[in-house]
Amino acid sequence: MKRPVASDVSVVIPTLGRELLEGCLESIAAGTAWPAEVIVVNQGSSSSVASWIDRLTRPGLVITHVRSSDRGIAAGTNRGLERVGTRFVATTHDDCRVQADWMERLSARTREVGDSILTGRVEPRGEGVVLTVITHREPAVYSEPLIDRDVLFPPNMAFPIRLLERIGYFDEHPSLRLAGEDNEWAYRALRARVPIVYDPEVVVDHIAWQDPDRRISLYRRYARGQGSFYGKHLRRRDAFILRRTLRDLARAPWLVLRGAVSRNTDLLDMGLGELTGLPAGVLAGLRNAGEQVVLKGARAT
Repeated sequence: MKRPVASDVSVVIPTLGRELLEGCLESIAAGTAWPAEVIVVNQGSSSSVASWIDRLTRPGLVITHVRSSDRGIAAGTNRGLERVGTRFVATTHDDCRVQADWMERLSARTREVGDSILTGRVEPRGEGVVLTVITHREPAVYSEPLIDRDVLFPPNMAFPIRLLERIGYFDEHPSLRLAGEDNEWAYRALRARVPIVYDPEVVVDHIAWQDPDRRISLYRRYARGQGSFYGKHLRRRDAFILRRTLRDLARAPWLVLRGAVSRNTDLLDMGLGELTGLPAGVLAGLRNAGEQVVLKGARAT
């Protein structure tokens, strides 16, 4: 059944074409309101994506299928952002499920918060490993970076597309290909005096599909991406990022010690991942000169 349409909001979804994407698209289609357009940037080769899109567009949901040979979540997101023709853009990922009122709440709040980035609650779903959740129930507004954490979850965010003129696009440097690109972009946003508004009523579920036996490697991957974010800005002699880097480097062995003493395997795995991933990421990020992303065309089908 056709839904009311938020005519000034597009949704960008970067994907490798995994089966998870079908469920993500179904959750958008089942919402109480639809976006003006869903832009699926497909970096994979699965032939199933086109059939999922065909099925879900029949009731009237507008989905554009963009094929891209570029690799990395930053590149996938950018190829989608380049195609946005509406006033606002929202992003989510294929391993997320938006709640039924997501588009309705998100489109209303985005108009209210002005030149800010709106983000929301992220609930875990499933029995596997999910490293990123945001479950606190109190709203917040962040106007400057925090020393101890990041505050943006791009698979649940929206903003006026014109803000890209102030922030820039996501960094496609190879060191940020697998992780860290989101926190680096959010840091640039806050430094550009673009607030991040957290609304706990705007909700997505994050599917826990990762194998628990790979938890250390997942923590290492995320830590390497975070280190690459730090290294890029250390290259620019950013004193705040230097403080944050030193804090995280000191925290890693402390997590290992706490995990070992308390026999908390999650803390131990986190510490080991950070202990090995963070320094390697910093070194990789120091090679990132931070050149402006060159916008590229992409082929839609």
